[in-house]
Amino acid sequence: MVAAVLKLYFIGTALTVLAVLYGIVDSIGGLMYAQDQRYFLELHGEKQRDSESPGLSRSVPGSSVTSCRTQVRARPRRDGSGTARPEHGPSFSPCRLSLSETEHQVLDDNTHETGFNGDDGSYVILTWVGDGTGVILVLSTINAPSDTDSTGGGSSRLYRSTDYGKSFHDISHQINHTFIREEFGVSVGPGSSVILMADIPVVDHPGGIIFTSTDAGATFSFIQLPFHLAQPITYHFLNHDYLVALSIDGGLWLSLDFGAQWTKVHDGVHSFAWGAGINLFFSCSKVDTVDAEERGDLQLKRTQDLGKSFTTIHEDVFSFGYIGTFLFFSVMEDSRSPRVMYCSSDQGETFSQALLPSASTEQFYSILDGDEDMIFMHVDNPGDTYFGTMYTSDDRGIVYSKSLDRHLFDGQRKSDFTNITSLRGAYLTNRLDEDGRIRSVISFNRGLTWRALSKPQNVDCRNKMKKCNLHIHGEHSRDDHLVPMLALSDPSAIGLIIAHGSVGDSLSSSQRPDVFVSSDGGYSWRGTLRGPHHYSILDSGGLIVAVEALHNEQVKTIKFSTDEGQCWKYYNFTEQAFFFAGLASEPGTKALSVSVWGFRPEEDGQPMWVAVTIDFESLITKECKSEDYELWLAHATQGEGTDRAGCVLGLKETYRRLKKQSVCRNGRAFVVNKKQSPCLCTREDFICDYGYFRHVNASECLRQPNFANKSQELCLNGEEDELLTVGYRKFPSDKCEGGFTPQNAVETIIRPCSVKTSPGPPDKPSSPGVDFDSPKEKLVLILVCVGAAAIVLIALVLLCSQSKEWCTEPGHRHTVFPTSKYKMKIHV
Repeated sequence: MVAAVLKLYFIGTALTVLAVLYGIVDSIGGLMYAQDQRYFLELHGEKQRDSESPGLSRSVPGSSVTSCRTQVRARPRRDGSGTARPEHGPSFSPCRLSLSETEHQVLDDNTHETGFNGDDGSYVILTWVGDGTGVILVLSTINAPSDTDSTGGGSSRLYRSTDYGKSFHDISHQINHTFIREEFGVSVGPGSSVILMADIPVVDHPGGIIFTSTDAGATFSFIQLPFHLAQPITYHFLNHDYLVALSIDGGLWLSLDFGAQWTKVHDGVHSFAWGAGINLFFSCSKVDTVDAEERGDLQLKRTQDLGKSFTTIHEDVFSFGYIGTFLFFSVMEDSRSPRVMYCSSDQGETFSQALLPSASTEQFYSILDGDEDMIFMHVDNPGDTYFGTMYTSDDRGIVYSKSLDRHLFDGQRKSDFTNITSLRGAYLTNRLDEDGRIRSVISFNRGLTWRALSKPQNVDCRNKMKKCNLHIHGEHSRDDHLVPMLALSDPSAIGLIIAHGSVGDSLSSSQRPDVFVSSDGGYSWRGTLRGPHHYSILDSGGLIVAVEALHNEQVKTIKFSTDEGQCWKYYNFTEQAFFFAGLASEPGTKALSVSVWGFRPEEDGQPMWVAVTIDFESLITKECKSEDYELWLAHATQGEGTDRAGCVLGLKETYRRLKKQSVCRNGRAFVVNKKQSPCLCTREDFICDYGYFRHVNASECLRQPNFANKSQELCLNGEEDELLTVGYRKFPSDKCEGGFTPQNAVETIIRPCSVKTSPGPPDKPSSPGVDFDSPKEKLVLILVCVGAAAIVLIALVLLCSQSKEWCTEPGHRHTVFPTSKYKMKIHV
């Protein structure tokens, strides 16, 4: 019996040592930088995605644009860098159709040009307000003292259009020409709400100034804040009256009446995020002061009653973020230990450690995308490798499966990962392969599998390349000014993707990027325009417009297509060309008008801002009828020729969409019409559960050898029962029914421990704990204790037998045997 107990104890000790060693190795090879929080958890910085206005510079005409918001700054300069102009890649012949005289005249009659005479502002922000309102606000600021500026830092002019940019009215008097901030001066919220934030000296004013509007900028209210803003004001998801702001001294402020009155919620706050309902999460210092060195020593708190009471979710927090229905936070026990990520799917009531490696301070996690079903997580590799591993989560955000290795992610923490919103389950990204080349891959099943992109149908590769595929330029290429725009898709334009790319063995910076289009969500592609362009989708995909991105050259031509980019017509929208600054169309792709923005050099050397709005509704006059649409089976090539054709993620989806040859208006009332039918389940609808794997080209999930006959302790939802598995787990977004059912024997892969927030009084931190409540756990605990006592007893007997003096003389009580000798006796 003693021998059995000792054997059990020795095994337990060995496993403990192995677990410690595994933790050390895991921390060395782990992941997560997780700095505060932008959209994807670097839980990335402090900026909120919806409040950012991507910038454009007059110093580099033709740089990146946004369809709803544009910033332009600085004066034009000539680039003398001498950088070689990239050569064109494999050739293709774009289809160009002539514009008839009648079409030209119709467009001339419905093109409206506005010159902002006398406005020499160095910074311009264009913002669409509301849905279908036709309202555009244009803010022009100048960084120079002005007699009309009450703050003494500069002045602003505010223009408003109510007819989709055809005409503008100067409403600067409504804000008294107050100098509005350049960094985050304009914030558009739900409905028709707008907030303008003034830029005033901190030392001379007790608080900042904002102007608020609830009628799309028709009127503005002046509000004096009791604090100075550190970042953009954040709207509640559904109620625009609920606003949250962070002050420069770390105060978290809340307004329930659209900014009229403000109440301080907490001090020492580092970051915050709205959760579901009125849950508000924030990380804060334990001493209510802001200190950049306190990362890893923060508290994560939650208020469910708009600041009346608080619950501490966890201590020692480094960063946190909220996406979909998941709350994530990283914990660092001390400054020398790696960080570990935790996840909660119930607003922080319970949380569990995510099955991902720990992270050093040089590494980071980045949440690439997420919804209520699952998330995509990038895990940075150690060192300056510029790549990492992409994982997909289960529906709890806890158990992760490898989706893609060597996923490209540069030193600026930017990824080429793109959600193709025009086709369910489609994602596009780039890998940094072992040969140092960047290659594009696409997934049609939410990261279950990835494949190379097909060669465009109308492109022939040069030199008879063995590997000839399309590779898409992403964020890295835009940062390097190789392309002006990222890939574009929209849920209302089913299957349509427009992107810059190159054709060959890998993504090339020596080839001049061309524009490619896909009409089936990325399965097949076609070269459509030579050279880089700015482009926009209008009328739910019924119209595409593009303006060529010319390097330090002025533009006057817009290209448009009514057949998803197969053929284009060219229209000169102005007689006097200007430097391009932005292509702006109303968010949501419902409109049929587009504005081209830029500036035209004047004789006095000062540029004049110009806006030209082209209304294509006058050209495309026919309303679409039933015969203009066709039924289209998404993912038709998957399982082609079988009854499973189109089955992806457990569903067949048939859409009613516009025929390419139909020239008509979808209109603002257009709604995507689709029919869904579930498919029978197969092995391909399941991924291997934690501790299981598939051999290459095999479908069966097998137990990983290093996981055999042991369970991985992990806290899952604060429950004490074990997580059982049959080796398979249905993918979170998969909707298949019936069919394949895993038949493996049920076994335990994870034994959870209790981790939950305290149910007691608010603002009391809770700590993870381990309970030994199950009979099996109690038995193990008893045996371990008995084994330990037996070992001590045997050791004492042996000691006494070898050294009687040690046992009998009080003066030698502290004599010990050498460590090596003691270990030798233990292993006998």
